[in-house]
Amino acid sequence: MDPLLKLLRENASLKPPALASMLNVSEAEVTRKIKAYEADNVILGYRTILNEEKLGVEMVRAVIEVKITPERGGGFDRLAERIAKYNEVNSCYLMSGGYDLLVFVEGNNLREVATFVSEKLATIQGVISTATHFMLKPYKEQGVLMGREHNDERLAVSP
Repeated sequence: MDPLLKLLRENASLKPPALASMLNVSEAEVTRKIKAYEADNVILGYRTILNEEKLGVEMVRAVIEVKITPERGGGFDRLAERIAKYNEVNSCYLMSGGYDLLVFVEGNNLREVATFVSEKLATIQGVISTATHFMLKPYKEQGVLMGREHNDERLAVSP
């Protein structure tokens, strides 16, 4: 992988002057490469990882295992793309194993997520079954630890 992409993946907030310095190339070269990667859809977007607990954000997140029937001529793609277009869906992956798709969704409350599953997702022709798992607490998000460091020292045991 291009070292520029590795640096941006690690910290997308790095500006071209800093990237140029780290890579020992010109700022113009960095800017040109970034624009080319964006135009070629290699770089699809930039995201900030937030500690929503500190912000008081109360989103409900779920991971849904979905079994589907592949379509003739389209396989899993058409149905997966249809599911991925819903606003509630953050991510959607084709999987190996006991189910076909892994779908990450979020809503403002439990009812919103449940309504999405029961009225939108489960009713799509070709969806055989769903299994919903609610996320209770994040410990690591996209490679970033969410909590503060804890001291793992044990207290001395006294007789």
